[in-house]
Order: sequence, then C-alpha cells, then structure tokens
Amino acid sequence: MASSKTDTPTWDKINSWTEELEYLKSIIAKTELIETTKWGGCVYVLDHRNVVGIGGFKNYFTIWFFNGVFLKDEKKVLVNAQEGVTKLLRQWRFTSKDNVDEALVLDYIQEAIENEKQGKIIKTPKVEVTIEMPEIFQKELDVDPNLAEAFLKFSTYKQKEFLEYIVETKREETKRSRIEKIKPMILESIGLNDKYR
Repeated sequence: MASSKTDTPTWDKINSWTEELEYLKSIIAKTELIETTKWGGCVYVLDHRNVVGIGGFKNYFTIWFFNGVFLKDEKKVLVNAQEGVTKLLRQWRFTSKDNVDEALVLDYIQEAIENEKQGKIIKTPKVEVTIEMPEIFQKELDVDPNLAEAFLKFSTYKQKEFLEYIVETKREETKRSRIEKIKPMILESIGLNDKYR
C-alpha cells in the first residue's frame, strides 16, 4: 500500500490502514478495555493501565501488548519490535485484514487482561546513580543560605535532576545561565521536571 508523505510520525501510517484498524477496534470493543489516545495513537486500558495498542506502519498494521512478554504465545505470532531494547512490549503484525483471526486475537487480548488483573510485572533492579556536586553550583549554595536550604528540601531524585541539568553542558557560561534559570524554581520548591509530571 502506498503511503503519502506527510508530517505524521513513521509509526502512524493510519491513513494507509484505516479499514484494517477499524476492524481491530471492533474486535477490541468486545472486551472490557477502554479506548484512549496516548502518544498520538490508540491505546486500550484497564483501570488506567495500558494493555494493548493498535497502529499502522508503512508495511504492516499491528496490535501491541504492553506486557506481551507474559503471554504464552502458543501460535508464535508475537515479535519484539526492538530486540535487546524492549523488555515487555510485543507486537502482532498483519499485512491484510484477511490475516486477522478474530477469535485468536480475542484469546490473546483476554490473556493480556487476565495478566494485568493478576499484576504480572517485571521488577527491574534500581541502580543508584550519584552525581557529584558541581563546584560552580556549590559556590551559589555557599553564598545563599536560602537557596541551600530550599535545595536540601528536595528529594534526592529531584536534586539529581537539577545537578544533571547543570553538568550535562560543557560550557561554563551555559552552566551559569542554567543555574540562574533554576534558582527561582528551587526557591519556589518547583522541581525541574514538575510541569511534565
């Protein structure tokens, strides 16, 4: 199928697979999952947790299972889209509506729902990363006790975000401008990435 050149992301070739994706939607509608839109795509959730998603790509359309690693996959239809990168997510790819076995797709979705209800997750060990206090920022804290006190009120995680923001740049003047930018945030108890949470 030819895909038109547009500004749509490469994973969202929905216009090439409209009928096929509508068919997948009609199958998923027979389950208890709720349709939402996330990352510009169609995602189905159970109690606000992602279970499956659908989308069109250049050469195929797909249903993906966010915790697909737990599926038995007796028919061996699932693939890891990024081997070595993706730990949990698995895709089931189709190139034609005729390839979609509704009963089998429903079986896989129901198993994914059951896994979600059972709370099957992979626990990844937390890696403690320490970041050394940049001297340029330490000097600011030394001369401004209010700033130092406000900084210490943040959780270790949020302190690290501020420190990473400063040290990830090489140039001294950029470090200084970043410090000037974050000082009011620190004094107002606003974390570096709070607006994205």
